[in-house]
Amino acid sequence: MSLSQANPLDSLTEESRAAFWRDGFLVVEQALSKAELASLQTEFDAWVAESRSHEKPWGEIADGRPRFDLEPGHTADRPALRRVNSPTEISPTYDRVMAESRVPALVADLIGPNVKFHHAKINSKLPGAATQVKWHQDFPFTPHSNDDLITALIFVDDVTPENGPLEVLPGSHKGPLYELWHDDRFTGAVDPRTESEMLARAQQCTGPAGSVCFMHTRLLHGSAPNRSQQARTLFICVYSAEDAIPLSPNPLPSVHEGRIVHGARTGLVRCVANELRLPQLPKSASFFNQQAASYDG
Repeated sequence: MSLSQANPLDSLTEESRAAFWRDGFLVVEQALSKAELASLQTEFDAWVAESRSHEKPWGEIADGRPRFDLEPGHTADRPALRRVNSPTEISPTYDRVMAESRVPALVADLIGPNVKFHHAKINSKLPGAATQVKWHQDFPFTPHSNDDLITALIFVDDVTPENGPLEVLPGSHKGPLYELWHDDRFTGAVDPRTESEMLARAQQCTGPAGSVCFMHTRLLHGSAPNRSQQARTLFICVYSAEDAIPLSPNPLPSVHEGRIVHGARTGLVRCVANELRLPQLPKSASFFNQQAASYDG
């Protein structure tokens, strides 16, 4: 099976670890406690309520870009908060889940024993949200000296086939790195023809709130708009092996970047062969705008 489940009381089984390295992703249900999940939901609901009083992105992260990003069409009556950048900086709740929940220990089961934090964000598709994520791999956005990086997508809401779930191409982490630059523009997405081929073979990652999808940094993935009346919110944490050193600036700089969340700091650097063009950092609140402009001519 491509979607595996670990015992919520234990570390990952050998079968689960094998499934991750075979497929490039692993869905673990009941990864968070009920209290952790409830805290994440309550705080995000408060941010949605706050968004009703804003007409444009607001707040500020370390590089001066907005912390809170709004989808076009956002109104007070129909809020469309789609991104919170670096929530661990402003929320002890999100910081604790990122660093002290079962999540970093499970990441260490896959790429450990020494794991550090790179960046975090919340991506939300509120009911009827039009935002989609075009197909890409994460590694070209965050190149490192080696590719032992995992994106942990924590399901703050139930993720269903109808509300814009993550879609992945199983096994694609073992293949090439795809170009995200086209006609000298950084689009943040593979070309449309390649995307069509991937969609034909895609698998959806669904599950109840409190689940986590662990995704290898080279795995091809994307997601469709939310066509339901049920929100789909993900708290996304990116972790790396401690000996993976960034080769370009963090697209979401954070005071917590490089924090050891499991194991110890060794000071070692491990390198593997990769060749790719460095990314272009987003100038707006999120990469959604980069992707939206990809093929507008």
